[in-house]
Amino acid sequence: MKKIFVAIMLLLVSVTISMAQMPYYERMANTTMEKVVVESKFSTNKGLKWTYDLGVPLEGLLEVWRTTANGAYFNFVKQWMDKYVDKEGNILNYSPEEFNIDHVKNGKVLLALFKATGDKKYLNACHKLFAQMEKHPRTKEGGFWHKKIYPYQMWLDGLYMAQPFLTEYASLLEKPELYDDIVNQFVWMEKNAKDPKTGLLYHGWDESRKERWANPQTGLSPHFWARGMGWFVFALVDVLDNFPKSHPGHEKLIGILQRTMEAVAKYQDPKLGVWYDIVDLADREGNYHEASASSMFTYAMAKGLRKGYLHKKYLTNLENAHAGLIKEFVEEVSPTQINLNKVVAVSGLGGSKNYRDGSFEYYMSEPVISNDPKGVGPFMLATIEFEKLQKREQTAKSPRVTLDNYYNNEYKEFVPGLKRPYHYLWEGHDFNGFYILGSVFETYGAKLSTLREAPTAKNLKNSDIFIIVDPDTEKETENPKYMDAKTAKSLADWVKKGGVLVLLLNDQGNCDLDKINLLSTKFGMRFNQDSRNRVQGRNFEEGAVLLTPNDIFQKTSKLYLKEISTIQITAPAKALVQDGNDTLMAVAKYGKGTVFAVGDPWLYNEYVDGRKLPADFQNFSAAHELVQWLIKQAR
Repeated sequence: MKKIFVAIMLLLVSVTISMAQMPYYERMANTTMEKVVVESKFSTNKGLKWTYDLGVPLEGLLEVWRTTANGAYFNFVKQWMDKYVDKEGNILNYSPEEFNIDHVKNGKVLLALFKATGDKKYLNACHKLFAQMEKHPRTKEGGFWHKKIYPYQMWLDGLYMAQPFLTEYASLLEKPELYDDIVNQFVWMEKNAKDPKTGLLYHGWDESRKERWANPQTGLSPHFWARGMGWFVFALVDVLDNFPKSHPGHEKLIGILQRTMEAVAKYQDPKLGVWYDIVDLADREGNYHEASASSMFTYAMAKGLRKGYLHKKYLTNLENAHAGLIKEFVEEVSPTQINLNKVVAVSGLGGSKNYRDGSFEYYMSEPVISNDPKGVGPFMLATIEFEKLQKREQTAKSPRVTLDNYYNNEYKEFVPGLKRPYHYLWEGHDFNGFYILGSVFETYGAKLSTLREAPTAKNLKNSDIFIIVDPDTEKETENPKYMDAKTAKSLADWVKKGGVLVLLLNDQGNCDLDKINLLSTKFGMRFNQDSRNRVQGRNFEEGAVLLTPNDIFQKTSKLYLKEISTIQITAPAKALVQDGNDTLMAVAKYGKGTVFAVGDPWLYNEYVDGRKLPADFQNFSAAHELVQWLIKQAR
């Protein structure tokens, strides 16, 4: 049954993409689904094992899903997590009393599933992981022990296992009191483990100095293990995704990332662009280039550059690193799959059996294998980030894209006692959100923001693209905000000076059309009080819109739009997409600016993320084409 499921997943993966053009991250994802997850050690003769090894490749698959909008990857991740998490959120074979920080890592996958599905069982499971961390033993200074069986020890690995999860959990559940502690974990790790001469960080630090591997004066392990440092920088760039910029710790985290990457870059192999298992001992006999650490360093470097945390001087390092990953570690299997070679299976410190003394000889004794979960996950993420950075560099613009949350301002309670805006917003990962569209914008270099006040010339001064989606009616919110003549004139003046306005409305009864027409008619567009493409249940073909190539959509031929308000057009507006006598999409040049309009919020997650629509609908492709066109129109 398992093999049948995987075969179906792989078949779905190949439906919409030419095999010759399949990116490395997709081919790695296919190998991961068919071989890595199914055959790895967390599926044992004794049953399923709750281990971080599972979460690492699953997190990679989730990012491949977001990048490709192929729902097969999401479904595979969900299927595996559902083996462990029951309907109440209990986690199979998880023992919080072990106080093993590794066990917290999978919380990142659980949070992703909760955000995407709204199923509370995943959040309840996260509560259990957080409860462990509330009681987790600490050093006297406050750093989390790596495990209860490793008292007073902090390992670089542990920062990756817990801090990205805790940061995202704090952001989601509005727990700002956690942020100081999250920052301090990195501050203490750097302070205690950093070598002042090289800037590299030792694998482990024993506050008690009692462990046999620990230096009796410093408490440090003997060597700089590449994957340990890889976990550390991996954790930093992921924590920054959800860490508030207004918090003083934000700059501290960036500083630690910059210092660590500066040290790491010095030990990059100048010929192959990758890194050795023991970072600073390139000439030591037996040392080897290691794939998981090299992938992690590449990921952190690419993401750090894309997010602006790292200086552009690292672009050459990154290009060499990415080329080295492919040349040194990738083995071609088929047009749809690759293997990742030279991944160290495991390396640790101490233990009761086969004591790991942290010596060079110990690290070299651990087996080096192909397709280890801890390698394939970072490889997928690294190659995705590299591609995003390439697209950003090609765009040569960094427009600010502002999403309205004033006219569209619906709230819901997603956990007891906590209400927040939820409809058509960047941070929305469920079917109602614009997370995928926001990711597409960011891929091409855009910076996202949200406007929760009435739009004015002042608060749109730094915006290049402004998006208004589905303005509220009284049915949707207690106190809807309506467009008025003064604001309409102000927005029209903003467009005339070079702004790009995007109107994604809705049909009669689900959207304020009367008042929003005060704005749209200034550009020759009037939304009709109608509702086209009424789709019954899952009869998706009722929402099909077939395209011929036009100024925006050159490659996209089939869209899904439902319950649309059609548009009457007069100059300067022009019809972009028509069906019979109906105009479904329109554009207008107005002064130095541009307007794009459609009577449907059609690019929200439900119809772009690949989980619901049949694969022949191309809303995701259309999102890429529209975003690139909008950015070209921006000043």
